[in-house]
Amino acid sequence: MDMEQVFCTERISFVKITEQLLSDYLIMINDYENVNRFTSKSGAHMTEEDEIAWVKKKLDNKAPAFSMIEKKTGEFIGNIELVGAGDSVKELGIAITAGKQDMGYGTEAIPAIVKYGFKEYGLQKIVLKAKPENARAIHVYKKCGFREYDRNGENVFMEIS
Repeated sequence: MDMEQVFCTERISFVKITEQLLSDYLIMINDYENVNRFTSKSGAHMTEEDEIAWVKKKLDNKAPAFSMIEKKTGEFIGNIELVGAGDSVKELGIAITAGKQDMGYGTEAIPAIVKYGFKEYGLQKIVLKAKPENARAIHVYKKCGFREYDRNGENVFMEIS
């Protein structure tokens, strides 16, 4: 596969999202137990058409949305993006496919996208929301410098600036 690397870390190549990875995207987002139940699309079954539309929208808008590829193997790790309409604030979204969880990729990827967002987009703040039951993700976000600023029954709200 020929994919355009935008930036990288020690173990991860961040490439533009691509239809070449649709099957990987579908496996990840439709994995309710390990991924989907923690996303904004919780409970929704995503089709190939849904994912094609998502890729096209992100590419058309030149959105900072990237697939993470393991440098050593070339395998798909997950997707990470900065979303939202604000010029100085974006929301972080990350999903890591089940087979690549608990390997430190989130801890490596999050500071990289934060640095990229601040440098390339001139962001002043990056926010995120996590499901309260996703303790593993909340731990990683805190480890990466995010601080909790609010919570309700559905979400924990965090930020970094």
